[in-house]
Amino acid sequence: MLDVHDLHKVYAGSGRRVAALGGLTFSVAAGELVCLVGPSGCGKTTLLKCLAGLLTPTGGDVRLDGRRVTGPTPGTALVLQEYGRSLFPWLRVAENVELPLRHKDMGRRRRRDLVADALASVGLTDAAGAYPWQLSGGMQQRVAIARALAYEPRVLLMDEPFAAVDAQTRAELEDLVRGLWRERGMTVLFVTHDIDEAVYLGQRVVVLSASPTVVREELTVDLPDARDQVGTRAAPRFAELRTQVYEQIQAARRGAAGLGRDTDQAPSTT
Repeated sequence: MLDVHDLHKVYAGSGRRVAALGGLTFSVAAGELVCLVGPSGCGKTTLLKCLAGLLTPTGGDVRLDGRRVTGPTPGTALVLQEYGRSLFPWLRVAENVELPLRHKDMGRRRRRDLVADALASVGLTDAAGAYPWQLSGGMQQRVAIARALAYEPRVLLMDEPFAAVDAQTRAELEDLVRGLWRERGMTVLFVTHDIDEAVYLGQRVVVLSASPTVVREELTVDLPDARDQVGTRAAPRFAELRTQVYEQIQAARRGAAGLGRDTDQAPSTT
C-alpha cells in the first residue's frame, strides 16, 4: 500500500544544510498497523509530512498504491499531535468533522452520514453540537480522529497523536485506534516517541536512526491480536520486545553522539 524508497530530505538556509532524512526505505502492507519510533529530533515529523504529500523530499520517492506521491492525496488522512491547532474553535464538532468533505464531490446528505458515522465510531455522537473548546483534550483528539475517519482514507497517518493527553486518556485512545483499525481495515502508520505505545499498538515496529534518518531495525510484534492494557503489558514477551526497541534507540543515540551531528537545529524535523 505504502512504499518509501531511498527518501532524502535536506533543509537548506542561512548558509547551512541539515540532512534530516538520509536514504530511508521501508514499506507498509495494505491493512497493516505499523509504528515508527526513533530518537528525539530524528525527523519523524519530516518523514510523515513527506508521506502525506505536504513536503517535497530532496531525493527518493513515496508511492501509494504504486503511484508516486507528489502532493496531498485523497487516499491519505493525517492526525496531528496538536489537536488544539487542527480544530477550528468557531466551528461546532460536526462542522469540524465535515469540513474536509466539502472538497469532495458528494451531496450534503452523504456528508452528514459520514460525519454521523465517524462521530459514533469515536463515541462523540452527543457532542456533535458542541464547540471544541467545550471538550476535554482527549475528546478534542477524538474529534480530530473522527474528521480523518469521515474522509474515508485508505492510509491513516498519525503523528504522536496522544503525546499531549494524560496517561488514562492515552490508554483509552490507544484502544480506540486499535479497535477502529480492526473494524475498518485501514492501513495505519503511527509515529510515537513512546516505546511501550509502539509495542502495544503495532503489528510491526520500525526503529529509526538518529538524523540523517535511515531505518535501523524492523521488529515484528508477535503478541496476540487481542490486546488489553493490563494483560498485554504484563506479558513477558511485551517486556522482551520493549527491551529490544529501547536498546536499538539507545544505540542510535550513542551513534549520533559519536558523530557529533548538530541535528537539533534542523527546522521542523522532530
